[in-house]
Amino acid sequence: MPDDKGHRTDPTTLANAYRLRQERPPAEAHLWAQLRNKQNGFKFRYQHPINHYIVDFCCLSAKLIVEVDGDSHAEQGHYDATRTRWLEQRGWQVMRFTNIEIYESLEGVVEAIVAACQEPVGMVSSD
Repeated sequence: MPDDKGHRTDPTTLANAYRLRQERPPAEAHLWAQLRNKQNGFKFRYQHPINHYIVDFCCLSAKLIVEVDGDSHAEQGHYDATRTRWLEQRGWQVMRFTNIEIYESLEGVVEAIVAACQEPVGMVSSD
């Protein structure tokens, strides 16, 4: 599968994305149930490879990435920051939500995601 520059994604990355789709954590499953099938007017992909990274959710038309930070994310802050910087340098907006936010305020999380999708590509909210 070509990336946004026309380069093919590494077969190992594709295999890892497939494996991650099969091993869906509960918080990601809850969010995916709300984002899939254009339910909110935007097409999302789940565990989608972008170059050598695999993002939890992305909307290609809005250049929006949504990451769900589970318990293990506390230890990988440096990796997440490097990855987010790399994605943002390529025009992606990255939103992060914790498992707790998804469990306690799924409707609010989805509303924030849809609002971000409705912003013109390249615009960042001042909130």
